[in-house]
Amino acid sequence: MSATSDLRPAGEAKGRAAKTADHQTKKRRNHGLKDGLAELGAHGEGNLARLLSHPLADYYLVLVSAALLVGLGVLMVLSASSVFSSVTNQGDAYYYLVRQLVFLCVGVPIAWGLSRCSASVYVFLGWAGMIFSVLLLALVFTPLGEDAYGNRAWLRIEPLGTIQPSEFAKAALILWSAAVLANRTKTLGDPRRLLFPFLVGFAVVEGMVLLQKDLGTAIVIALIMFAVLWFVGAPLRVLLGLGSMGAVVAGALVITDPERMHRLFSFMNPSEAISDQPMNAIYALASGGWWGVGLGGSRQKWGGLYNGAQTDYVLAVLGEEMGLFGVLFVLVLFFVLAFSGLRIAARSTNKLLSYAAAGMTAWIVIQALVNIFVVMRMLPVVGVPLPFLSQGGSALLANLIAVGILLGAARQEPDAARVLAAGRNNRQPRMTSVVDTRR
Repeated sequence: MSATSDLRPAGEAKGRAAKTADHQTKKRRNHGLKDGLAELGAHGEGNLARLLSHPLADYYLVLVSAALLVGLGVLMVLSASSVFSSVTNQGDAYYYLVRQLVFLCVGVPIAWGLSRCSASVYVFLGWAGMIFSVLLLALVFTPLGEDAYGNRAWLRIEPLGTIQPSEFAKAALILWSAAVLANRTKTLGDPRRLLFPFLVGFAVVEGMVLLQKDLGTAIVIALIMFAVLWFVGAPLRVLLGLGSMGAVVAGALVITDPERMHRLFSFMNPSEAISDQPMNAIYALASGGWWGVGLGGSRQKWGGLYNGAQTDYVLAVLGEEMGLFGVLFVLVLFFVLAFSGLRIAARSTNKLLSYAAAGMTAWIVIQALVNIFVVMRMLPVVGVPLPFLSQGGSALLANLIAVGILLGAARQEPDAARVLAAGRNNRQPRMTSVVDTRR
């Protein structure tokens, strides 16, 4: 036997040992992060610590914060859309409000139903939703598709009017990817097992969204993908490689499109911008002061923000009418939702529920941050709505789907599940009796 063959087994063993050590290091890192998130806010003294240690604390935190955001959204759609709606819909100032309420009435029962589903049902819904979303995205390129604001991203389906399939695709992608990755916990360190078919699914949806020229939604979907991969513990080299490719593709898409280049130059040099919406959003926030000019009193919605008053720039109208404290209240609600969503993800013992909760939370938080940064002129205009608050039936329905899944995952946390099961078992059957008083 040669010297080379004598050394090969030792070398292979050393390589396997290094890979095992690397995998254990990543595993400890992820467990340490998740343990920290799971215990965040649960220790200490005082009423807040006691409330956060309650088994159903996360459930109620998501429920209350989401309900308040939805309520604020309805209020702001009424206020912000009234002027634009009167001009574009034959004097009907309540057109967008009624449409928002219709989708809200549809979305609340769906969210409630999703909150009662088991993990096995989420697996089915993830695959079914993925197939359905891809079909809807494909229909955009048929005569049913509709162009608006330079994008072909809408479907006209009567009597619903227009819907935006990419909003539903976000929820479907997250639930589907959670179902896929939950079965690969032992092979997440292998890029080939990690990225197939996960990356293929994201690439299909991302490609169809880019064909619709909706770069803002494509960026949000890409960021969701990175958030999910980071949470499941993907190797750093995978994240860096995908990030580099994504940056190159995004840069090429901006450089080769005159409209996107114009938005970038407008962001860098506001004095040469053709649209004054971004600056008018700053004026709205500035004129709101501490307490605002009063509900319904916004001046910028009368023309300064054009059609964006109730969509991409609804936070500017809110800031003008409710002031700095109104904006801070919205930020606090998003923080509470993010905090509780991450705790749900960290506390869930079921991998699918953990990944789904992390993905839904990342989606809402990322999209909210992008919208807020655009309104505050910290990012170029990308056309991304503010979750729960912006007018848009498709976005509202998709956000409520995310809330329903978060509530369902919160109900299936180990401590919460035990409390709910004990409550069901302690319910005594009601008995009725008939007393004969004729004697």
